[in-house]
Amino acid sequence: MVFNSLTFVLFFAAVLVLHRLPLSWTLRKGNLLIASYLFYAAWNPPFVVLLWISTITDWFVARGLANARSRRRRRALLGVSLGVNLGLLGYFKYAGFLLENFVALAGSLGIDFEPAAPDIILPLGISFYTFQTLSYTISVYRRESAPSRSFLDYALYVTFFPQLVAGPIVRATDFLPQCEEPKRANARQLGWGATLLLFGLFQKMVLADALFAPIADLVFAAPARAGTLGAWVGAFAFSGQIFFDFAGYSSCAIGTALCLGFVLPENFRCPYGSLGFSDFWRRWHVSLSSWLRDYLYISIGGNRAATWRVAANLMFTMLVGGLWHGASWHFVVWGGLHGLYLVLERALRRLTGDLAATRGTALRLAVALATFVVVSLTWIFFRAPSLGAATLLATNLVSGAASPLVPWSLVPWVGVPMLLTFALHWTLRDADLEMRFSSLALPWRAALLAGLVLSILFAPGDDRAFIYFQF
Repeated sequence: MVFNSLTFVLFFAAVLVLHRLPLSWTLRKGNLLIASYLFYAAWNPPFVVLLWISTITDWFVARGLANARSRRRRRALLGVSLGVNLGLLGYFKYAGFLLENFVALAGSLGIDFEPAAPDIILPLGISFYTFQTLSYTISVYRRESAPSRSFLDYALYVTFFPQLVAGPIVRATDFLPQCEEPKRANARQLGWGATLLLFGLFQKMVLADALFAPIADLVFAAPARAGTLGAWVGAFAFSGQIFFDFAGYSSCAIGTALCLGFVLPENFRCPYGSLGFSDFWRRWHVSLSSWLRDYLYISIGGNRAATWRVAANLMFTMLVGGLWHGASWHFVVWGGLHGLYLVLERALRRLTGDLAATRGTALRLAVALATFVVVSLTWIFFRAPSLGAATLLATNLVSGAASPLVPWSLVPWVGVPMLLTFALHWTLRDADLEMRFSSLALPWRAALLAGLVLSILFAPGDDRAFIYFQF
């Protein structure tokens, strides 16, 4: 069940009606929990068991951590949580990748090993809810928060359907307090939540799917025929596609939750208007980048070490971030490139200062444009079907090869929307979107919303799942 489907519209309408009935808060939370399981089961019912395993394990681990006094016992309990959650994630997401690389290693040593294909189905959203439940137990282990007193509240935290399968990755300290008092959206929340849902559907169905996806698919399906023009066009087309696809999902999730009275954290803050790569990761997929910072980067030493160690910490964190996205070497390379950018930026900062603090409009604009271009080109290693295809396309960026695949007539269809996207992100990088929208005169707001609805209804192209469903 996806946001851009009639099934979800009917499902959400029923959930919203039930949530606004004059029932007890406990009963309404129970309705949300059942709805969340139904939402997830609509994809593959047996995998609901994995949600139950993570939920029950971390519920008891957290309570044990709160009561444990010895350091050894607390470490053992945390090990149980890490072992169960990362064990499930490792099996379902990385078993095939590890087996494939083991076979390749054995072959390089002259050993002929041909195991049966594992044929493992990746459970929807497992990377997201695994990190979410781990943040809960790690926070309790660090004494940063107390375990939840209500199993119902905790189960709802793990499975809350708006953000269950593709984020934002919510912290227990942000969500669980909201479960303590009855939630029913007021008029402002309903209005802005519905608007965010509409914004998200427009980003997904019109911009990501109808405009950018066909061009990106054309290039990445035939990298050998892309040539230089095709490589540039394909890279920027996917840069647009992945932003509007994932930011669209996040907008839908945040808007849907707000219609129910729950506030989810912002996940995108105009990332294509970033001043440098550190600034980019403060704006792109904020819930993941902050998770990696707080629970991985800081845990291995962060920036409280020698220069070489800080660089190693950055590289390791971004390599893990790349591997989190997918069990393939091209994701690892994508993460490694961003790690390298952060290391080089940190070294440059000693000479120039923080890029985000750059003064002078022209210089700031140049830094933002350079960041946008490099980030967009690096998406090649994220989107390509293999490391070889990614390397071929990256080489084509500077090869000067002719492009029999992509005509010049396609350039404006990618170039103009992406320049407008960059300009919009640059203009709104520090703005409050709700305040900006509310400041418009009522006729302008009505016209904008009507235009979004019409464009969604008449958008061409195929129905596509959200890109981050595969992670």
